[in-house]
Formats: sequence, structure tokens, C-alpha cells
Amino acid sequence: MPVEMVCNAFDISRSSYYEYRQQWHRVDVERLALKAQVSRLFKKSRRSAGSSSINGLLGEEGVTIGRFKVRCLMSEMGLICKQSDPPADKQATVGRPDIANHLGRKFTPDQPNQVW
Repeated sequence: MPVEMVCNAFDISRSSYYEYRQQWHRVDVERLALKAQVSRLFKKSRRSAGSSSINGLLGEEGVTIGRFKVRCLMSEMGLICKQSDPPADKQATVGRPDIANHLGRKFTPDQPNQVW
């Protein structure tokens, strides 16, 4: 299909069409450099830093960038932060000798005001 016919159908100029086609061939060197820095800091953090942490680390290196742009770069590269799980609560396996067990697991007393 001729370019002129398509441009007329969508009511755009031919120069806009050709400019748009050239954009796909341009390489954004600054964006690639930012991606490399974000990836390096992410690996340095052992994959635990999120976008705000990486943004702070970039700020320490003198790079001014927004947190949402860092988030977008991380998303493009498939970087997902992995936070460690909090430690599980431990169940007591033995009774405490310093605390007397007055109830003996009888939580429903026979009469009111027997157990406090």
C-alpha cells in the first residue's frame, strides 16, 4: 500500500510518518547508560533494592533522576526486588519454669471469678 494513501487515510503528513519510522532506529545512549547503572546497583544490592532505594543510590553517585523513571527502567529490564521474609514466630517447645501454669489449659472455668 503506498505511503501517501495510508497518510491520507489517517490524516497525517508524510514527513511525520518518516520521522516516526526513524525513531525506531535511534538508540538512546543516555537511557542505555541509566539502565546499566540501575542494573549494576540492583545486582550490588543482591536484588533487594526497590526503585526508591536505587534512586537514592543514584543520587549519591550524582545522577538526578525520578523514582518513577527508575521504576520504569527496572520494569523494562525485568528487575523485581526480592525482600527477605520476616522471621517466623517460634512456638515454645518447653514450659517456662519461672511462670506457674495455674490454668493447665482449662480456659473455661466452672464458675465466674475463679481464674484471672
